[in-house]
Amino acid sequence: MRTVFGREALFSVGALLISAIVVQTLYATIIRPHAEAILASPPPHNLRSVFVILKDYEQETALVLACWALALIGHQARAVTHNRRLLAKQYVDVGEGHVVLPDDARAYARPLESLPREEQDMLLPRALMVALNRFGATRSVQDSAEAVRAECENELDRLDAQLSMVRFTAWAIPAVGFVGTVRGIGRALQDAQGALHGDISGVTLGLGVTFNATLTALVACILVMFFLHQLQQAQDRLVLDARMYIDRRLIRQMRVH
Repeated sequence: MRTVFGREALFSVGALLISAIVVQTLYATIIRPHAEAILASPPPHNLRSVFVILKDYEQETALVLACWALALIGHQARAVTHNRRLLAKQYVDVGEGHVVLPDDARAYARPLESLPREEQDMLLPRALMVALNRFGATRSVQDSAEAVRAECENELDRLDAQLSMVRFTAWAIPAVGFVGTVRGIGRALQDAQGALHGDISGVTLGLGVTFNATLTALVACILVMFFLHQLQQAQDRLVLDARMYIDRRLIRQMRVH
């Protein structure tokens, strides 16, 4: 389990670094040079260009966080897909008309114990092992079903905990946009004196920072939240389907006598 947590932490840090490098490269080579060319033309034109909207540091930070969150979501989605493939396997082969007695639990558990360690740690084989071990120890179908339910609930809690960093980024992205809003308003107020003399360019640029930072942060946050909810839906469906698999192919075949 420590190895799994270590891999998760390593992937998280690596995804953050790669996101920062990729976004910074795009800003240095494409976005800021185009934005500077647009703003340098007398008078500035096309101020609603995507390059001008994205040119400030708050937008860059928001995009780094969004890319990081999407990478984490993609990593978790890949794990869900891998777990879902296991639902097509026949881990417990109970023939038509046959039943599973408490004394048979050990025999049905041996093929699961021979699986690779990584596969044993996945939800479906793990929950099947829990069901068989509990059935063999307590000789109770109800206890076995309760053990499966508890294991699935623990899996949901574990999956929910793994999304804590994604939820942090979903909170941090609008916060970064708000920082840009405050900075833009402060810049506009600094140039308010010039606006009294007819030069409103400074105020306009300051308010542009405000609106651009807010727009970028909100769009990035909406994108992250959409994929986050899609992932949570897929995780919930996976756990539900695993419970149904165990109920139909194992629990219903268990008999005490």
